[in-house]
Amino acid sequence: MFDTAIAGSLPKPAWLAETEKLWPQWKAQGPELQQAKADATLLWIKAQEDAGLDVIGDGEQARQHFVHGFVEQVEGIDFEHKVTMGIRNNRYDAQVPQVVAPLRLKGRVHAFEAQLARKHTKKKLKFTLPGPMTIVDTVADRYYGDKVKMAMAFAELLNQEALALQADGVDIIQFDEPAFNVYMQDAADWGVAALEVAARGLTCTTAVHICYGYGIKANVDWKQTLGEEWRQYEQVFPALAKSSIDQVSLECFHSHVPPELMQLLEGKDVMVGVIDVASDVIETPEQVADTIGLALKYVPRQHLIACTNCGLAPMSREVAMAKLEALAQGAALARQRYGA
Repeated sequence: MFDTAIAGSLPKPAWLAETEKLWPQWKAQGPELQQAKADATLLWIKAQEDAGLDVIGDGEQARQHFVHGFVEQVEGIDFEHKVTMGIRNNRYDAQVPQVVAPLRLKGRVHAFEAQLARKHTKKKLKFTLPGPMTIVDTVADRYYGDKVKMAMAFAELLNQEALALQADGVDIIQFDEPAFNVYMQDAADWGVAALEVAARGLTCTTAVHICYGYGIKANVDWKQTLGEEWRQYEQVFPALAKSSIDQVSLECFHSHVPPELMQLLEGKDVMVGVIDVASDVIETPEQVADTIGLALKYVPRQHLIACTNCGLAPMSREVAMAKLEALAQGAALARQRYGA
């Protein structure tokens, strides 16, 4: 009851990359960089296990960014001539590569870190991939001329890698779709359909993570424009409830999402965000347990997973460590409070 997991990313150590940045520069190159990525991955696997988490991730230590870490291994994308583009409905500008030709994988994308993680933990292993709609929103299209067509092309490639990750021994494959909270009607109309293509044929557990973004200034400022109630989930949750996706990750603690919207995910496992990623204040176990108690009004206990609101990548390592411990301790307290 109340398994614990992180949404995905964790801070990179200072010897691997720049710290507390969303797009950090690596500190090494070649074989030295590969070894540093492996060392950081093992460090965070141990930290998650020591904190007492039930589901372990690689912390996305081998990726500079959660989207570009995948698309770097896709042919038909020009990384040499990046352009500045407004992403997430122009919430902020980013330097993005351009799609200039038909898309196809160069080969395996995440075999190195997935196999490394599987070898070094006996717990459930979750691996994250960017969702097709979010990829489309984070690259410049100079070839397809149609968002849906390009999303379906990316979904096919994601499916290839997801099936390979499943063969690597990954237990849960999660697709990250923050774009679902920005283009709500598109998400319902074709975003979930693209997600289904990405997850096609998987027999492991499948998940989608929909958040209000990392705790960076552009996202914090955007949230302040959303009013007293954040109802973005309301449009896409019914479509997800009808989908084959097993788990849905959402923001809860310190958000203005009406908790009753969780009822729209009937039948799904719900990864309830009980850790705020936009604040360095460490949650108490009591706060975490209280948030779980709130969610239990709308989610059956057997379907509730305690999670972070989003990734922890831009945070300090010390704060992230403390938040992992608070997550596990709070879930343990919730088991005492709300156990049968």
